[in-house]
Amino acid sequence: MVNLPSKSVIAVLIVIVAALALVPLGGDKYWIKLVTRMIVLGIFAMSLDLLVGYTGLVSFGHAAFFGLAGYLLHLISGDEAAVNMLWALPVCLGGTAVAAAVIGALSVRTKGIYFIMVTLAFAQMLFYFFHDSDLAGGSDGAYIYIKPILALGESVLIDLDSRYTLFYTALISLVAIYMVLVVVLRSPFGKVIQGIKVNEHRMQALGFNTYFYKLASFTIAGTLAGYAGFLFASIDGFVSPQLLGWHESGVALVMVILGGMGTLFGPAIGAIALLGVEEIFRDKALVGFMASHWQILMGGFVIAVVLFMNNGLGGLLLRLAGRRRGER
Repeated sequence: MVNLPSKSVIAVLIVIVAALALVPLGGDKYWIKLVTRMIVLGIFAMSLDLLVGYTGLVSFGHAAFFGLAGYLLHLISGDEAAVNMLWALPVCLGGTAVAAAVIGALSVRTKGIYFIMVTLAFAQMLFYFFHDSDLAGGSDGAYIYIKPILALGESVLIDLDSRYTLFYTALISLVAIYMVLVVVLRSPFGKVIQGIKVNEHRMQALGFNTYFYKLASFTIAGTLAGYAGFLFASIDGFVSPQLLGWHESGVALVMVILGGMGTLFGPAIGAIALLGVEEIFRDKALVGFMASHWQILMGGFVIAVVLFMNNGLGGLLLRLAGRRRGER
């Protein structure tokens, strides 16, 4: 069963959230957009951690649902009026959930490397569908000219065209999804999927239909990835086939590993760290001529975290909190 973080870890997480919440008050447009990306990708990474860290399913096609929701938003968005989130969000998440259920129904029948390859194959199928067809701009991608709103009658409650509104919507969503996932993982359902990761055969011997539980976990994770894709498409108002590609899935896996698998909050920290460190390494004022070779520096950073931090940044935070309790 997933354990609630200690009070000291919760305090650190609250400080991080509070620091993020202050960004729009002092940051310019660029920094607001960058941190919004961090937060949205944090949601994306958390959804993948549900699969990798808790169910034991290493998916290399998770970006399929991330990008699909963005494309669905493009397809239902108008050119003259903003689409209402009251029906747009259910359509995008519903479409993503159906896709996740269908893909998962076939994928979770496999295990190990075969599961990785099957999920990658499905993601590439969706990638080439949008890349090679004229349905949504082909390889050039497509624009969402008017971003979604949440309106009740004539009253607009949320307008994602405002970068401040989008920022705080993403931040509140990150916190809310984390809390919901904690509840889910502490429920009987959560205990079963964690048991499947440890020993699936034993869970089957106890009478659990492990196929159903893995499929449910896959569908939930895909739907959450779709929500992240919905928000991500609203940041720039643009979607492209790259959002569904294996590279995006690989980046999500790096965020999970960097932040710490099975920590839930760790992948969100990993997303913030990955984009933050990349921003530093691309700054010539900070790293000089190496800014032109920032990918090399990023590779070294990721390798260093993997080698010297057991279970990433989230694991380090948990160990420091445990050590502090032990000293008392």
